[in-house]
Amino acid sequence: MTQKSRTGQDALTDKEPDNPLQQAERDFVALGIAAASIILLLGTGGSVLPQALQALFGNGGKPDMVLANALLLNIALIIFGWRRYRELTREIDERRRAEARAQVLASTDPLTQCLNRRSMFEATEEIRDRAALRGEAVAYCMIDLDNFKQINDMHGHVIGDAVLVMLCDRIRGLLPREARLARLGGDEFAFVVSFPVGHPERVDDLTIRLFEAFGEPLRLPEVTIDITLSVGIAADHEPDGTIGEVVDAASLMHRADMALYQAKKQGRNRYFWFEPSMESELRFRHQLETGLRRGLSRGEFVPYYEQQIDVETGDLVGFEMLARWRSPQFGLISPDIFVPVAEEIGLISELSERLMEKAFADAREWDDALTLSINISPVQLRDPWFAQRLLKMLVAANFPARRLEIEITESCLHENIGLVRSMITSLRNQGVQIALDDFGTGYSSLEQLRNLPFDRLKIDRSFISELREPANRTRLVDAIITLGRGLDLPLTAEGVEDEDILKALKSMGRLKAQGYLYGQPEDAEAVRTRLKVAGRLALPLADAPKPALAAASEAAKRQRAKP
Repeated sequence: MTQKSRTGQDALTDKEPDNPLQQAERDFVALGIAAASIILLLGTGGSVLPQALQALFGNGGKPDMVLANALLLNIALIIFGWRRYRELTREIDERRRAEARAQVLASTDPLTQCLNRRSMFEATEEIRDRAALRGEAVAYCMIDLDNFKQINDMHGHVIGDAVLVMLCDRIRGLLPREARLARLGGDEFAFVVSFPVGHPERVDDLTIRLFEAFGEPLRLPEVTIDITLSVGIAADHEPDGTIGEVVDAASLMHRADMALYQAKKQGRNRYFWFEPSMESELRFRHQLETGLRRGLSRGEFVPYYEQQIDVETGDLVGFEMLARWRSPQFGLISPDIFVPVAEEIGLISELSERLMEKAFADAREWDDALTLSINISPVQLRDPWFAQRLLKMLVAANFPARRLEIEITESCLHENIGLVRSMITSLRNQGVQIALDDFGTGYSSLEQLRNLPFDRLKIDRSFISELREPANRTRLVDAIITLGRGLDLPLTAEGVEDEDILKALKSMGRLKAQGYLYGQPEDAEAVRTRLKVAGRLALPLADAPKPALAAASEAAKRQRAKP
């Protein structure tokens, strides 16, 4: 549509000006009244005022009353027009100030006074334009506070907000004058800064100073808080100084976000520059998330079982349940790949509980002497109702609690020791066994081992693998076994993969062992076939001996009598 046609259309629709303040400034009615009043005043005043003065001093007759009234009306109109002008001017000034405040509020974060996400796009483009004129490059740095949710959960949102304000103050103190800092949302921030082309080390130096600044804790009146940061950086120029293919603000933010994800994935409290390989990795991550949600609803996750063997006798004593994902897109996937993703997106509890329900149903067909071990995610142990839900699943599956062993890792002990102790005690009171998994890789203290009611220690496979070297056989593993015996805790060795390791373990006393030496993990059908051949399947009630039937009946009565 041409400019002429748009103007004609606006006239036909009586379209108002875009800016109401400009319309108010051109209030022609008020201006016309004032101008007409002044003209009439000049016309009538020249005739009436001399007559009025002569009458006042007794030198003439009365002035013309019509002209005198017109003069007074002109004076009144001038006063009205002036007051209208002054009021209109004040209104315009107030509205301009209000619009300026609204613009500030729309472009800044009210808590930290930083730019917000929307205005950060404009600020990035402005800095890029200025940098281009000087022949400089631009870096977009995205910052995320590590585990900020725990600060809010432990100390409250008031303390959390104060931490965010202090964070911004420290960052501002490090940034150059032309840099722009924004709060993108929650605990996620970003700043954009220019630097000489071909010298990304300038940005590295700034980022290192940023990490050093947060090496000191944040001291608030109520509490002192230690925080760490993860940072992702993207630039509009390549390291060799050539300009990148995509150099707008949106692409810079997207790439910095991918670099930030890499920093968090690699353990947090570090920074990464964007690399093209990160894009394909993030795309794969997105496919995993989508596949996880879809696979959970379609029942694609199944339990596999790894044998646990008595080292001394060689007898099968139980199985550990391991999660597997039978994905139509990716094939059979191990938990090392999908469990961390499920934990991050909040699906681990539902996924784990569905697997446990299947495992309880499978294990109910096994010999009553065989145990079932299940790993519990640290995320599940943060849920205060986890123990109650687990016990409810056991009752629904009619699976004896004494046959279940729950494995928790050492890292769980440092997040909320009180809640973990309460859960362990509640489960043990119902007969569930509790094992401390991957022992030796965390930071458990002897005090924790003495006070927390564990039933078993599992030696991490990294220590067991050292038993292949004769010089290492009497060091760490011997120390752990001696500690277990001193605490009267049975032990399980993970990662038994060859005869040399098994031979070394046999010389160390009574242990349980598991690993590929005894076979790969198997699905429920393969385990059932194995147990059937070995005569280790549970007998149906109809075929069970009478004492066994009586015992089962008595156990059912006791179960029903429990509150």
